[in-house]
Amino acid sequence: MRKKVVVKISELTKAHNISLRELSRLSDVRHAALSELANGKRESISFSHIERIAEALNITDIREIIELVDEREGIHIYNDKYLK
Repeated sequence: MRKKVVVKISELTKAHNISLRELSRLSDVRHAALSELANGKRESISFSHIERIAEALNITDIREIIELVDEREGIHIYNDKYLK
């Protein structure tokens, strides 16, 4: 089974009721990078970006930002729930 790290930018902005632009401003991470992560068009993130996002949103558990998922034929498995 193949593993993939997912950065949960969309979930973070919804949970904190802020826009990508506001998250960019608060975290000092480029808006374009956050947008690419949110849209699945970017496959990497630096530890410093994770740290800045965590600090900006007062997050203490990294699992709120990233998640390790199993992939099967394009299906992600999040907490035993199958999502397309």
